[in-house]
Amino acid sequence: MAHNDKASSPEADRLSAQLQALEAELPPAVLRVAHYLNRNRVAVLANSAAELAAMIGTSDATVVRSVQALGFQGLGELRQSIASALGGDSAPLHHMHQTLEELGGKAGEAATTAADIVIDTHADFLRQLQQADARAQIHAAIAKLHAVERIVIYAAGPSKPLAEYLTILFGRHGQAAKVIGQGGPGLADDLLDLSERDGLLLLSYGKPYQEVLLTAAEAGKTGIPIVLVTDAPNTKLARSASAVITARRGRAERVALHGITLIALEALVMGLAVANRSRTMRALARLGSLRTALDKS
Repeated sequence: MAHNDKASSPEADRLSAQLQALEAELPPAVLRVAHYLNRNRVAVLANSAAELAAMIGTSDATVVRSVQALGFQGLGELRQSIASALGGDSAPLHHMHQTLEELGGKAGEAATTAADIVIDTHADFLRQLQQADARAQIHAAIAKLHAVERIVIYAAGPSKPLAEYLTILFGRHGQAAKVIGQGGPGLADDLLDLSERDGLLLLSYGKPYQEVLLTAAEAGKTGIPIVLVTDAPNTKLARSASAVITARRGRAERVALHGITLIALEALVMGLAVANRSRTMRALARLGSLRTALDKS
């Protein structure tokens, strides 16, 4: 059963407005399709004309004709209007829409192509990460962080699980680490804990927002090193950082991918582990002892 995912913003109502204005003059078959498209907008974003036709019980030609009767040049323009209205031009929904538009074709064929695109995109970015200047960025970050007592990792949204994974790795190497990244007033409590013994690993993508800027400002006041991991290495924030690791999250206006960020971060962790090898070996030895004790219990 289809879910009603109709948006309510004024921009989203272009489709509704067109339907209301033309309803009296549309043929019954076209009107039925138009009402379905209006009620099931996410389905429009995710499916081809043929797939929509199968859902509605009509032909793909009727779907296309209905879209055009509503004043859109084609299904692509209708999708663009819906995506912008539902999520905004920078939202994940918009990026998925752009990716689906690029893939085209039937769902099964598009799915395998999408998987290939992810692999190929990561392969391209990995080749970039292998370049001397990209390696040098990671080397510089290791130099800035290897002497700090604790690494404070700022991360929000999808980056936060990456940061939490890093704290596990750091813990195994005997490196104290903490994740921060609350939105709003909660961040103030996190920032109270910053001290001169820390280093800040700041994960920030796109245009820096208020919480990111405040975190960097407080770190600057404390005088601690700031390592920024970002896909926007030319911002004012990047210029103020002690070291910058450029890690792109996929192609512009497409679904975000975090594989290259993870590779860069794991390289950083390994470098820091070796830079503090005595501490790392002690922590790993203790980890082994604890595991052995658990196996015997």
